[in-house]
Amino acid sequence: MKSLSAVAQAFRMTDEAWKRHANPWSVYTRFAAIPGMILAIWSRTLIGWWSLLPVAAVIVWLWLNPHVFRPFEAADSWAAKGIYGERLWLQERNRVPQEYRTLLRWLIPVGLAGFLLLAWGLIALQVWPTAFGATLIVLAQLWRIDRLGLLYEDNQWRGQESS
Repeated sequence: MKSLSAVAQAFRMTDEAWKRHANPWSVYTRFAAIPGMILAIWSRTLIGWWSLLPVAAVIVWLWLNPHVFRPFEAADSWAAKGIYGERLWLQERNRVPQEYRTLLRWLIPVGLAGFLLLAWGLIALQVWPTAFGATLIVLAQLWRIDRLGLLYEDNQWRGQESS
């Protein structure tokens, strides 16, 4: 958990940044970075060390992304609920029921397997492990966002119930 908080700090996730990151454009354009990074790394076969420029561009985009879109206050979209659930997961751990913790932990090996397959495919320049690895990463991330959105909704409902 400390590593996730460190990542949030590295991305300078202030209250304003979380609101901007909850904008669906922020969420979906981060997914678009996956094929961008794959192409940037694969481009080493064509442009050699110059491929580090598009790799750096994708990394800079991922760092800037949570800060460039307009703030999204309302949690009325699937993406926004997922991001506000992620914030809850990182900042208010005591409000996260055990069943959410268990499921989110089970998604880690799926994403890790996808990352390892993707890395193997990019190193070996093989399409099937690259595509399959990227697919696993995206599916694990989509499932994670979905569960975090349910966590957010569940906490909103519990808050209204206790009022």
